[in-house]
Amino acid sequence: MTIPRSAIRVVNLGRIPYGRALQVQQHYIRQHLDSLTCPPDQRPNTLLLCEHRPVYTIGIRQAPYPTEEEERLKGLGADFFRTRRGGLITFHGPGQLVCYPILNLGCFKKSVRWYVCELERTVINLCSRFGIKASTSPDTGVWVGDNKICAIGIHCGRYITSHGLALNCNTDLTWFEHVVPCGIVEGFSSRQHGQPPPHTAALALRISAEQHAGQPLCQIQ
Repeated sequence: MTIPRSAIRVVNLGRIPYGRALQVQQHYIRQHLDSLTCPPDQRPNTLLLCEHRPVYTIGIRQAPYPTEEEERLKGLGADFFRTRRGGLITFHGPGQLVCYPILNLGCFKKSVRWYVCELERTVINLCSRFGIKASTSPDTGVWVGDNKICAIGIHCGRYITSHGLALNCNTDLTWFEHVVPCGIVEGFSSRQHGQPPPHTAALALRISAEQHAGQPLCQIQ
């Protein structure tokens, strides 16, 4: 059977340390780099789904986060990582669905702006499945009213994407109080009473993505 040009395999990693998730992403990125000369239907487009134990991560804009700030946050019991994604500091932890699409945009559309908009639309569709009215704003991500429910921070090199999005399901939001997440002062949202646990949201996300793409995703783990 021929795999559709934009087929995406789904890999459920479960709860995994952030550092290990970075290694897994690099594994799939290397697969893409090794397959750049292959036909599109042989390229390993993959969606990684997971949760993390408490961790603060920062993107390429690292100046506001000196070593003293890193140590302060580690003292709270969280890990801390400096990454190559876009965006400012954010938090990942239990109760949050984290999605890392490792895609070759050449199989879809070679536009980073288009890709980020597609991520936002898919999350908005997912939220609507649970009766949550979400929307976009001039800032990247997905919002419920004035509160951000989904942060997006990606890296794209040679049109191969990594990093991705984090959707607050039943996340402990007190972790966000120790930083200015994504440079946002207003606040973050966690639908403690209306949003499902991450494993349920992951299944709904797959359904939403399939409908958005107009074809099934291949579940492989």
